[in-house]
Amino acid sequence: MPMGMSITFDLVREYLLLGLRFDRLVEGFVDAYTGDPALRRQVDNEPRPDPAVLGRRAAQLRAELPDSGLAESRARFLAAHLTALECSGRVLAGQEVGFVAEVAAYFDVVITPGDPDVYRQAHAEIDRLLPGANPLADRLAAHRAGDEIAPQRLEAAVEALSSALRDRVRASFGLPSQETVRYEVVTDKPWSGFNYYLGDFCSRVAINADLGHRMANLPNLVAHEAYPGHHTEHCRKEAGLVRRDHHEEQTIFLVNTPQCLMAEGLADLGLHAAVGPGWGPWAGEILADLGLRMDGELAERLETAAAGLLGVRQDAALMLHDQHADPAEVLAYLQRWLMVSEPRARQMLRFLGDPLWRAYTTTYVEGYRLLCTWLAARPPAQPLGQRYLRLLDEPLIPSVIRSELAG
Repeated sequence: MPMGMSITFDLVREYLLLGLRFDRLVEGFVDAYTGDPALRRQVDNEPRPDPAVLGRRAAQLRAELPDSGLAESRARFLAAHLTALECSGRVLAGQEVGFVAEVAAYFDVVITPGDPDVYRQAHAEIDRLLPGANPLADRLAAHRAGDEIAPQRLEAAVEALSSALRDRVRASFGLPSQETVRYEVVTDKPWSGFNYYLGDFCSRVAINADLGHRMANLPNLVAHEAYPGHHTEHCRKEAGLVRRDHHEEQTIFLVNTPQCLMAEGLADLGLHAAVGPGWGPWAGEILADLGLRMDGELAERLETAAAGLLGVRQDAALMLHDQHADPAEVLAYLQRWLMVSEPRARQMLRFLGDPLWRAYTTTYVEGYRLLCTWLAARPPAQPLGQRYLRLLDEPLIPSVIRSELAG
């Protein structure tokens, strides 16, 4: 092996080992790993690592990147992710890191509180869509209750929507012929859905039945977790970056890194990319074949209005971890602006308070904002799907997206 290739291989290998070692400290830190199983076995047989040592090792590897011989896009990707791992090492070692600085290191973004006037405008639009004499929160709760799907019918509805979206994604973006997704309904989780990518173009998607899923949310949930979201991204990157281009760093997906912001942003925009305007009536027809009735047009309009409330959960994270507000105050804030029940707000607070996931809400908020802006800023002659395909195929990070927007 030529000297340059040896340096590159060794650095990428050390990056993979570093990520796997963080998983020894925090279960779930490695969201997916499809690389050499010998590396996993090596780490499993090592003593439990010291997080401070791991953080310093991340900084050392980042300093070695200029001499690695890696292409600019790969070096840039690794530099951002090693910055995130250095911060994780410091946080897990108990060092003082401000929450805003922590989020910036993890996700390559700087966050600020949202604007309550924007939230008020969203409430006004929802009020217009759901007229009545009762308080808006009560009207919205009644609408949501009427839109809930019985737990025993959840799996069939998910499968039907998944099949329809899969057909569209195959035609628009392409998928490996052998790819598959298996769904399962679970309980007692801090999230609504989760994609477990197993490698070889296969995923297991878990859906949390505790949350009382609504028909209007199911199309976005399936698009987010599978087609053209997480599963599709994993499949296309495994086929392209890993198997074709031998970018071994793409065989690991680590929580609290820029990968997550990009992945959650593109997944939240998946329904927009695969179906676009009119997704509500489209989904309504699919569910009607199962004997389920959903007002697709109203669902779509309500989702558009509710997009104005996107920043509320990030505000809550800032209140909790930056301003150190009382959890009861944060709970009230979530209930007021999102107009959700106390149990639903407590579920959100549980996610915000989880040691692994406490910063993660930013990936949904800033990921959606950044990539939505970037998709809208595409050249006039470029189809949306062609622009979106770059998110599925390239090792992009937020700072690259921002530089393209600035350019």
